[in-house]
Amino acid sequence: MSQLFISAAHKSSGKTTVTLGLCAALRLRGLKVQPFKKGPDYIDPMWLGQAAGRTCHNLDFFTQSHEEIRDTVGYYADDADISLIEGNKGLYDGLDLDGSNSNAALARLLAAPVVLVLDARGMTRGIAPLILGYQAFDPAIQIAGVILNQLGGSRHESKLRAVIEHYTDVAVLGTVTRDGELEILERHLGLIPSNEQESARTQIDAIGQRIAQQVDLNRLLSIAQSSAVPPAPASAPCRIETSGVALRIGIARDEAFGFYYPGDLEAMSAAGAELLPIDTLRDKSLPEVDGLIIGGGFPESCMRQLEANNELRHAIKAAIEAGLPTYAECGGLMYLSRSLTWNDETRAMVGILPADTLMHSRPQGRGYVRLRQTAVHPWPHNDGDTILNAHEFHYSCLSGMQSDRPYAYEVVRGAGIDGSHDGYIYKNLLACYTHQRTTRTNRWTERFLKFVAECKARRSTNSTVPSSQQG
Repeated sequence: MSQLFISAAHKSSGKTTVTLGLCAALRLRGLKVQPFKKGPDYIDPMWLGQAAGRTCHNLDFFTQSHEEIRDTVGYYADDADISLIEGNKGLYDGLDLDGSNSNAALARLLAAPVVLVLDARGMTRGIAPLILGYQAFDPAIQIAGVILNQLGGSRHESKLRAVIEHYTDVAVLGTVTRDGELEILERHLGLIPSNEQESARTQIDAIGQRIAQQVDLNRLLSIAQSSAVPPAPASAPCRIETSGVALRIGIARDEAFGFYYPGDLEAMSAAGAELLPIDTLRDKSLPEVDGLIIGGGFPESCMRQLEANNELRHAIKAAIEAGLPTYAECGGLMYLSRSLTWNDETRAMVGILPADTLMHSRPQGRGYVRLRQTAVHPWPHNDGDTILNAHEFHYSCLSGMQSDRPYAYEVVRGAGIDGSHDGYIYKNLLACYTHQRTTRTNRWTERFLKFVAECKARRSTNSTVPSSQQG
């Protein structure tokens, strides 16, 4: 149960490509590799999970306590040979001046040795003060080695190795040369999630082989063994209570919608819910479900196929009109609007939201979000869930939404639907731009399942009342 923290001096250093290459290379050696990703990202964990062959879990100071982060690592890495934690941005980057939510803070919390991926293009002697500065900035952080990325060739490598050996005590664990295949993947990371790529497995294995040839894996494993992961808790880091009712929950999972935290899905399954995948591009009807979840994704990239599937769009609209408990986030909200416009092309969507979705070239909402729950929120309340910490990342906005509509949340920080509100409510639908995550302070999956159970009970009660007594 060893561990390594993979970080960088700054974003776009190739850290994610190197990390997924390490996951694949170690997996191809027969090791059980447990990946983690710092922050609220969905896309990088998809790639890392495919590379490792094990689900990647997020570690996030904004939504999790220190104890919950340690429990998450301990629980999911308990049966793994090595845990690889990929940071976001640079090692010392973060929201707060004191670095309390930085990558370095996470490495310190987990007592994990750090490997820096350094983009060495155009660098020779200047790499020494960079490494020395990162070591001196926080002596409590163990920078155990560097992987030099984007090298021009053997001559460039020789110069860098000589400089680092002369001026520092940091080990060079690998040198990754400039590679067109890796550059192609780097362009797509952050744009195209791996669940859209049929060739993802082939790409990942090829990258793993390249990394295995250019990184000293034995030395890397030796460094990892100097630090053990936190102890595993007795149960899953975020358990939710069962609703006490057998529930079938439809989950939109396809090329258009795939942004789900695996811990959320695990929590619902552990609470007894049966999760049924729904393909919004190909399924012509809804299965028999008690509730529906449509997560985030890239509906704009599939807008023609979504429009062409008239049968399912109409079935979803009719089900929501009939009272089906539904939760939609970001891409799901876009899908439920009247239309979606992108690149001067407009396509019809489900039409249950009284607004149209417009895509923009710049983000309309990006970063961490803080929401205050309103009195009209339809789900059962839990203690301490009035203020929610979450995140948003959307290039779209809703056009034509009236301001007097009921909303589940007031926006304390962030953009939401209109800058002041998020969580549009209609019948038993809740749709928002914000992405929520089940944590010990925000058990949204528990509340949703209880809401679904309440709705199911009401339907059952109404169906037993003679028609002359109904209405």
